Amino acid sequence: MQNIRKEFPGIVANDDISLTLEQGEVHALLGENGAGKSTLMSILFGLYQPDKGRIMVRGKEVDIRNPTQANNLGIGMVHQHFKLVHNFTVTENIILGMEPMNGGVIDRKGAAEKIAKLSKHYGLNVDPHAKIEDISVGMQQRVEILKMLYRDAEVLIFDEPTAVLTPQEIRDLMKIMRNLLNEGKSIILITHKLKEIKEVADRCTVIRRGKVIGTVGVGETSEAEMARMMVGREVSFHVDKEEQKRGELTLSVKDLVVEGNRGDDAVKKFSFDLYNGEILGIAGVDGNGQTELVEALTGLRPVKSGTIDLDGVDITHKSIKGRFEAGLAHIPEDRQKRGLVLDYSIQENMILEIHEQEPYSRHGFLQFDEIRKHADKLIQEFDVRSGEGAIAKARALSGGNQQKAIVGREISHDPNLLIAVQPTRGLDVGSIEYIHKRLVEQRDSGKAVLLVSLELDEILDLADRIVVINHGQKVGEVITSETDENEVGLMMAGIEKGA
Repeated sequence: MQNIRKEFPGIVANDDISLTLEQGEVHALLGENGAGKSTLMSILFGLYQPDKGRIMVRGKEVDIRNPTQANNLGIGMVHQHFKLVHNFTVTENIILGMEPMNGGVIDRKGAAEKIAKLSKHYGLNVDPHAKIEDISVGMQQRVEILKMLYRDAEVLIFDEPTAVLTPQEIRDLMKIMRNLLNEGKSIILITHKLKEIKEVADRCTVIRRGKVIGTVGVGETSEAEMARMMVGREVSFHVDKEEQKRGELTLSVKDLVVEGNRGDDAVKKFSFDLYNGEILGIAGVDGNGQTELVEALTGLRPVKSGTIDLDGVDITHKSIKGRFEAGLAHIPEDRQKRGLVLDYSIQENMILEIHEQEPYSRHGFLQFDEIRKHADKLIQEFDVRSGEGAIAKARALSGGNQQKAIVGREISHDPNLLIAVQPTRGLDVGSIEYIHKRLVEQRDSGKAVLLVSLELDEILDLADRIVVINHGQKVGEVITSETDENEVGLMMAGIEKGA
């Protein structure tokens, strides 16, 4: 890609970017959220057209107008938010748009056999007959990879492929990538996880605010140096916390039982206490009841039995609004599904919970000047970057900026209890450092924070105490300063402390 330029209203996403990919290499594309990485790859995949610049494939200049043309040139892409039809099977998703016909009908059987063969060859272990809605997120990603391989892609673009995976699934993906390279495929990896770049990439191009800062050999460049290139300053990988001053009991959960989607108990007699001035981490492998636990605490899912007390008040059966008024705020796990109304502007999203309160509403009418003022203040304070400011649609923001908007909104309510679920999922090191600082500020100002994260490093860095969940049960509880990754990892696998 040579001298690529792409502008959107109020923002230059790609400013004279050049990038080369050699056969059989993993080339990492590193940059903050909103740096222009996904835009550049969307141009290569034919979703956008560049305003300037040219693309050469195998030495020939090409004009890629749509993804079908990209596929024909051997270019495939796995998007950060998967493009799958949930009530279709794996096979139906993979052949969509290029259905093999046999005597006037779609040859599903032949396609399923080809997919099973490909899956085995690359070590993907995908069941061609499974429905998308019944398989894990990690498995859905493998379906996206198979979709590219089924179309004979030679260049595979991965956009933030590990943002939604567990540590085990990440290790599996790295193995899959190595298998692909052994077959002579070439990979462009969009990420901001430096550990992963160190593990699989050969070269790394760093983009900052739409411009190339440089391309480096991964073997001879440190993580700290790459972080500095990406953010433009030194980044601290360590979280500074004051000595803990634990206050009154804020949240008390006793013998909580919550039903899962399949009618079984997803949370089983779960109990814990959380105090003011404390961050309590809930650690566990994805799918062990964390989601159902958080939904029960926030009012999104009914409680079967047990009690939830917030500041001495029983909120077990209170409405979501009732809990919000009692002082609970929630940074949800899925920012697009639960955190934002994507087709609303940022300013509208910033008042979702308080739109009927003064000064944002008077006599039943919204006061847009006040709403705008409030949004501008949060955009400034939480460094939410968007070309059009407060009137930009939430959909137009990069994932990291969507996340910062949600964190800003929830902290601005000054809650007594902040439930933060995967607060830094898919964020770059600069944004992670920033959000960690804001969570620690909540704790240091005497508030209670419940941190639910799949990133064990994050929990060990931030939490004062850790409660481990496995199959919906509490396996144990440890004080962070007295434990390590190994001990917590074993508990996450269901081995009780001291067993």
